Amino acid sequence: MTEIARLLAYDDWANRETLRSLGAAPAPAAIRRFAHILGAQRTWLNRITGGPPVAVWPEPDLAAFGGELDALLRLWHDVIRAEAPVRTVSYVNTKGQRLASTVRDILLHVVFHGAYHRGQIASDIRAHGGEPAYTDFIHATRGRHV
Repeated sequence: MTEIARLLAYDDWANRETLRSLGAAPAPAAIRRFAHILGAQRTWLNRITGGPPVAVWPEPDLAAFGGELDALLRLWHDVIRAEAPVRTVSYVNTKGQRLASTVRDILLHVVFHGAYHRGQIASDIRAHGGEPAYTDFIHATRGRHV
């Protein structure tokens, strides 16, 4: 889980960099996508911990994003400390299908899902005349952010 913890640290850093760029160039589609990144993370956390279902496309609230990032980071650290990476989590997806995934696969999915949408957000910000955050993993490692 050490490498997954490092990837989650990268994801948190990249999300915070992206949030800063959203504040400088608030593109509506980008803000909606960022809300989705957070909603999806909360969804996966609740699937792992047995929490209630939440919206994967929640209403965007730019002012609340920072606090949600703080809460998610704490909760992901709790999951890493408490969960066996090979434990299978059963859940119902947004299409109503019953599925199962390991904790490790869920954590990796969260990181890759965020990277995918941050790429879309960067395009949205640039289309609105802004400068997107530079969130490449290698940039994070060179800057000792992870």
